[in-house]
Parts: sequence; structure tokens; C-alpha cells
Amino acid sequence: MLTETTTRELPEPLSLRRMIGPGIIAVGIGMAAGEIILWPYLTAIGGLGLLWLAFTTLAVQFVINMEIERYTLATGQTVIGGFSRWWKGWGILICLAGAFQYVWPGWATSGSTVFTYLIGGGDPVWITVASLVIVGLLLSLSKVVYKTVERVETVKVALTLFFLAVVVVFVISLNTWGDGAKATVTEFGQIPDGITFTMLLSAIGAAGAGGVHNLVLSNWIRDKRYGMGAHVPRLISPITGQEEAAGGGDRYTFPMDETSLSRWKVWWKRANAEHLVTFVAVCFVTIGVMSLLAYETLFGRGDLKSDPSFLRIQGDIFQAEVGSWLKLLFLAVGAVSLWAAAMGLLDIIGRVASDFLRRNYLEGSTRWTEPRLYLIVVWAEIVLGSMILLAGFSQPLGLLIVSTCAASVVTLLYSILLVRLNTRDLPAPVRMKGWRLGGMIVAIAFYGFFAVAMVVTQIDKL
Repeated sequence: MLTETTTRELPEPLSLRRMIGPGIIAVGIGMAAGEIILWPYLTAIGGLGLLWLAFTTLAVQFVINMEIERYTLATGQTVIGGFSRWWKGWGILICLAGAFQYVWPGWATSGSTVFTYLIGGGDPVWITVASLVIVGLLLSLSKVVYKTVERVETVKVALTLFFLAVVVVFVISLNTWGDGAKATVTEFGQIPDGITFTMLLSAIGAAGAGGVHNLVLSNWIRDKRYGMGAHVPRLISPITGQEEAAGGGDRYTFPMDETSLSRWKVWWKRANAEHLVTFVAVCFVTIGVMSLLAYETLFGRGDLKSDPSFLRIQGDIFQAEVGSWLKLLFLAVGAVSLWAAAMGLLDIIGRVASDFLRRNYLEGSTRWTEPRLYLIVVWAEIVLGSMILLAGFSQPLGLLIVSTCAASVVTLLYSILLVRLNTRDLPAPVRMKGWRLGGMIVAIAFYGFFAVAMVVTQIDKL
């Protein structure tokens, strides 16, 4: 099934300053489970020998993410919409995978658990349910949903970077910096003792973005008015805003003339710069510093459990060695970061599912608009997540490992689809080629290796 393509003019490129936003949202949502819990936990039990894997994953993700942005920049259509042009089943599979990936409320539960450390007690389950409802209300009442999510994640990123600057000054020693640099180079390709392939697959799924998280860059750059996305209506709350009229098509193309291609080169260059600075660089710094921090304070201890309680131990160490103010700052930043990530993840699955359902099954409906479908999906996720918690599945680290393993497998699937999409479904002057194509092949091999290794390991155990 191929949707009709409408020809429109490629808009004038925005300035780089005005393009900043989608990368911040991506890093704001991603700067949570991986950077605050999973990677520090792996460092605490296995040392700094996995830093090479984190940095390799970020490099691979940059290539994947820019191919996601390429398609939407050139067509105004999301990549899931592009996959569904061949077969609707791809969209259904990805939506179901996204629902499975994010229905486990590991991020919100982790935030609530850290919050109980901050206030000295409380029930994380009921705090999580309350936080999910508050997040749902914020998304439901936002006039332009993208702007609200962007503002929340921008504040979160700023707070996290402030905390990182503080610990660099007050906590991390020069010896630890030296150990980190040495381990990254000399232990490249090695797996520390005690780290399973399930943990590795989870870790690469939580480094930066992962799974359906990456795919929603299509929706965010469209709402930010990148390229041909300017012709597509933004996601407006049906409660507090006026829904925008449809732009007259589902997929667009622009004339392949000198003027348009000149504009395309500027769009592409600035989109790459925005993502490299706001996403890759910030993730690189965050994973690196948080891992060094865990190594400095926790490595070698025998009392660490496979749950977020190691964060409480870290907080106590900060209090003893620096002061109670650093413990409070650490736990506050951790709780806010994880809750903000939960907000972004609800936005992700809401966007993916509503875009797919509207454009494939309900395009002619005046009742089931994309914003209304978005709110239904968001609240369905909140209800399901709350039911999972109230049923007793409330172990944060276990929930995070399930979610992030699913993310890695989904990333493998759509990376394969992206190669076909951006080499066959785009005009020759703007399609993927050269080192970008080679980078995507490396990405497929990278995620494929760890996914297959995990499956083989599990079969051996059985």
C-alpha cells in the first residue's frame, strides 16, 4: 500500500538556534534509566571496562537517528508512516513493541523510589500512580504538546548538567579520570566479569535513546517545523487548543531543482549539528561522568543489590564526604530526571500509535482526530502501568531491564527497514548513500550481535 505523494515547496531553513529542541527532548528522556541507574550499576559491579560500549552505542545511534530525521525532513511523513506504505503490519508491530517497551513503568517507579529516599519514606507504588496521573494531566492540558515536553526536558537537562559540574569539582578524583581513559582504550571490546548478555542488551538499549524512542524524532522534528514537516499539522490538545487543519496530504516531496537542493543541504547540515551537540555530546558527558561517579563511590563494595538502593548508598557517601546538600541535590535530580523521562515516554507511545492509527485506519474520521487518539493512548498506558504496579510488579530495575532489552530488539528491526526506506523511497539527490549507508550496516551488525548473543545464552541456560 503506497500513499499518494503531494508536491510542495521545501521551506527556507530555520536558523540553527531555532532548530534546537528535538535533540534536547531525546536526550532529556534518554537521560534517565541508563545514565542514572543501569550504566552506574554496571560500573559499580564491573568497573569502567564497559565505557567503550556506551560510547560506541552513542556513535551508532547518531547514524540511526539522522536517517530517521532524513526521511521526515524530505517527506513530512514519519518513518513509521513510511514503513506502513509497504505493509501496515510493520506499523502494527512497532506500535505493539512500543506499548510493550513503555507499559512497564520502570522510569516512574524508579523516580518514586528515589523520591522516598529523599523524603525518608513512603510507598513508591502509590507515589508512582499519582505521578503518572499528574503527567497525564500535563500532557492532556498542554495547548501544543511538543512545547510542553520540550520545556520540561530542557529544565531537566539543565539541572542534570549542573549536578554533573558539581560532582566533577567536589567528588571525582584525578585517578578515577585516568582509570576511565585507560579502561576505554585498553579494554575496548572486552566484557567485565559478572556482566551477562542480557545486561549488555539492556545497557545499549538505555544508552542515549533506544527502541521506539528514536523513531519519535520524526514526530518531534515535524512539530518543530523541520523541512517538509512544516506542511503537517502539529499535535494540539483537543481540550485547551484549536486543532490545526490538515495540510492536504500524508506524504510530500519537493522539486529536485537547484534552489530546493541548496536549501536541503542547509537543512541537513543544521539538523546534524543540532543532534550532535544536544543529543550525542550531552549523552556522552552524562554517561561518562555518572559512570566515573559510581566507580569513585561504589566499585568494590559487597553490599550492592540489584535495585536502585545503591543510589541511597551513594547519597549517604556524598553526605559523609561533601555534605548533606550534595545528597539532597543528587536525590532530587534523580527523582526529577526519572519522572521527566516517564512524561516523555508516555508522549512517545501516544505519538507513535495516534499517528499510525489516524493515517492508516481513521484518516477520514472527523471524530477520531490524531490529538484525541493521542490522549486515549496516553491514558491507556497510564491505566495499564498502574495496574501492573498494583498487581505487585514493582521492582524498578527488573522493569527497566525488560523495557531496555525490548528497545534493543526493536532498534535492530527498524534499522533494517530504514536502509530500504532511505535508499529506495527517496529521490536520488537526498537518499542515504556513502558512509551513512555503511554506518547503518554497522548499526545492524552491532544490535544484531548482542541480540543473537542474548538469545543463544538463554537457550544454553535452558
